[in-house]
Amino acid sequence: MAMIRGYPENMRKSIENVNKTRSKRLDQIIPDLTLAERKEVLDGFHPDYNPKFKRNITWGQNKGDNVPNEVVDVLEAYPMVNPDDIDLSQIDFDVNVLIVGAGGAGTSAALWSKYAGVPKEEILLATKLRLGDCNTVMAQGGIQAADRPDDSPIIHYLDAIGGGHFENNPKLVNALVADGPKIIKWHKDLGMMYDCNEDGSLVQNPGGGTSRNRMHCAKDYTGMEIFRTLKDEIINLEIPYLEFSPAVELITDETGRVAGTVLYNIETKQYFVVRAKTTILTTGGFGRLHVAGFPTTNHYGATMDGVVMAYRAGAKLRDLDATQFHPTGAAFPEQIVGLLITEKVRSLGGQVLGKDGEQLCYPLEPRDVEASSIIKCCTSTDNYIETPTQMRGVWLDSPLIEEIKGKGTILNNLSAMYRMMNRFDIDITEDPILVYPTLHYQNGGIEHDENCYTSIKGLLAAGEISGGVHGKNRLMGNSLLEINVFGRRAGMTAAKEFRKKSTVGKLSLTHVHKSIKALDALNLKDKRYSPTILPEYRSDAVRARLVQLYEESL
Repeated sequence: MAMIRGYPENMRKSIENVNKTRSKRLDQIIPDLTLAERKEVLDGFHPDYNPKFKRNITWGQNKGDNVPNEVVDVLEAYPMVNPDDIDLSQIDFDVNVLIVGAGGAGTSAALWSKYAGVPKEEILLATKLRLGDCNTVMAQGGIQAADRPDDSPIIHYLDAIGGGHFENNPKLVNALVADGPKIIKWHKDLGMMYDCNEDGSLVQNPGGGTSRNRMHCAKDYTGMEIFRTLKDEIINLEIPYLEFSPAVELITDETGRVAGTVLYNIETKQYFVVRAKTTILTTGGFGRLHVAGFPTTNHYGATMDGVVMAYRAGAKLRDLDATQFHPTGAAFPEQIVGLLITEKVRSLGGQVLGKDGEQLCYPLEPRDVEASSIIKCCTSTDNYIETPTQMRGVWLDSPLIEEIKGKGTILNNLSAMYRMMNRFDIDITEDPILVYPTLHYQNGGIEHDENCYTSIKGLLAAGEISGGVHGKNRLMGNSLLEINVFGRRAGMTAAKEFRKKSTVGKLSLTHVHKSIKALDALNLKDKRYSPTILPEYRSDAVRARLVQLYEESL
């Protein structure tokens, strides 16, 4: 079957309706929903509110929490290594600060621990894949920070708390918004190329659920540009890092303090023991678990490994019942289903439309409300557009942007989106984009305080791995801010611990043995193993055939 390029004829008929109604919609933006209307659409259509997608955690410190089935699956899983096979007397790396995960939070933590006085020889940054294989580089639309005269951290705080349904940890939100302007200044000092107006001031766009324009951006490559800047600084400061070396278990000492990790080298199949006075987990989220069966925007290694390891060591978790489904993932063509269509398309004026070209909802509702409105349209009405593979979606009217802001706006501001769709002969300056919600962000995770201390001594956490910053829903741009703010704070906290005279005791994996006993007591029907490291996309039939071939070769 030949690959479809451009929109097929049956979808073109709907695009004609979009084009016919565009002039009428230029100055007619549908109003945002009332609180009661938001609650109704969330309760009825958001996967977080559907009990069939969840069950209770059955063991450990969060026993009884009702979270996605996929999260329970990885928590109700045996360690991927036998703790008795790891020789803890053979220490391969002995450092003061170990950072596990080298995305935006991890690199920020490494840099700020160095800035705050930890010698580079006492820092080790370990990453699952290559330096830069992370969700940070895939973030597009912008980073929030209240640094204009008509804005303030207080207003940013109120936006974030309201967007999180008032379930956020107030101290963490306060830290997030208070440090925002410092982060932008740091980036600029490092040479990051934020978009600027003609007078040299930074471009600042709106975002869903925000009451001020505070979205700083670098076209729609914002995360990539942030990470380029941080990676250059890591290399320039010669901070040591290990690639293809994910952590598979935390190590504790006889007091229960976290004292390092066991790393697994994907290339050589070797295990390495790392002893560290302070361990910072920055391993990111769970997008590749495909919660509720949704496609995802996340990079290949986003499998919630850090949460699993911390849970076995006794860390408290929170808000893992809340998953962010981005309202606009690509729904056509099939090759890119689930990839992110940045919220910046809507912040620049793009509207969400049904098959006849009518607006479905206010384009900048908070993400969970926007996503639920689209799911409602595609599951309880016939007002959707269907692709040749029976994927349902709605239109995101990108050409409207140039009607509002002038020709060239898309190429100047949405060059990544233009390139992604143009590969399939879809010109988003002329035709709308078909979208449907996609799994985007892990709202909850490990509990920590404003200085990134978790409930376990020796263990810090920062970034998407953590819970409390966003409550039950994250606003656009607060993730890129979070990884920088709390990566910075984690690095400074690690430097504070470096100056103390405390030491770690005898290395142990006793907590892993205890976890195995707890899992044995559950009499699980299916025996699973975690951390997942990399997701499995082969079918059961393919896997069975490979196992058979392997066994026949022995």
